[in-house]
Amino acid sequence: MGKSKRNSPKPGGNRAQRLAERKAAQEQAANAVTRPFEGLAAECDLVALREFVPSATATLKLSPEVAAERSVVLATVLPGAVAALVRAGDEPTGYVGTQVQFQGADPAADIAAAILWTQSAEPGDSLTSVESVAGGPRLADVIDPGADLELTVHQDFDWWVPEGVTPDPQVAATIEQAKQAIMPSARLELGGDAVGAAWWVDAGEKAHVRWVRPENEDDLMLALARLHASGGLHMGEGSRFAGSFRTHGLLVPVFDLDPERHPSEWTEPAAEFGVRLLDALAADTPLTADERRSRDGLRSRQVTLR
Repeated sequence: MGKSKRNSPKPGGNRAQRLAERKAAQEQAANAVTRPFEGLAAECDLVALREFVPSATATLKLSPEVAAERSVVLATVLPGAVAALVRAGDEPTGYVGTQVQFQGADPAADIAAAILWTQSAEPGDSLTSVESVAGGPRLADVIDPGADLELTVHQDFDWWVPEGVTPDPQVAATIEQAKQAIMPSARLELGGDAVGAAWWVDAGEKAHVRWVRPENEDDLMLALARLHASGGLHMGEGSRFAGSFRTHGLLVPVFDLDPERHPSEWTEPAAEFGVRLLDALAADTPLTADERRSRDGLRSRQVTLR
């Protein structure tokens, strides 16, 4: 008789561990919130801070219901990629990270839980990870949902150390290492009726603009297809549409740019593109054959981050 195959993995074996990890990942994906920051005025910037902005901070406008004991600064990443910490001082300040070591299924609720933790934690404490509880406070319950972020964009991580404090050699080395890896970044301030959050970054051989948009993904894709078919999917001379990616329920068009030009030089071309895009979004006629081909081509180059 032939040997029967073992259908169940041996407890404690590598295969059992891999299956358990795969099951946990599938359960987390199933429970993940598709558009966690929806309904917040700062949605697009929150997505940018969480996904690709290297170094930026903003003091949050907390909800009156929080009865805040101390101010809270939202940051891209904190030392050790912790979820939160409380910096000592005459007036202790809470810091909450958006790019964290341990990711939860609902990043907005996790940030809300971290903000609340800073209000009762002792100065000097840090929170390695936080996982929000189902039915717990939402971010819109903890911060002013109608407030934009007043961002400070940094080109280093010197803000990790309070002003007037000399870091120990290990911390100083960590900051220097992070500084060497950082890519110069800037938020394009387009003004007027500009929608979403357009972020410039110098990646070396090329610069990019990643424009986080709040519109429905399908509607935005159709508008991009209309512009592509008409030759309007660009930010002027020295730019090229590179593709788009999906993250946190939003679509992010990406443009390759001439890295020799200062980010401020892209403000006007980006604003002009934004107007063209809004016009394309307002169109309600069926797509032409060329526009359908453009849509299919753009979709084939689309990447999903999370």
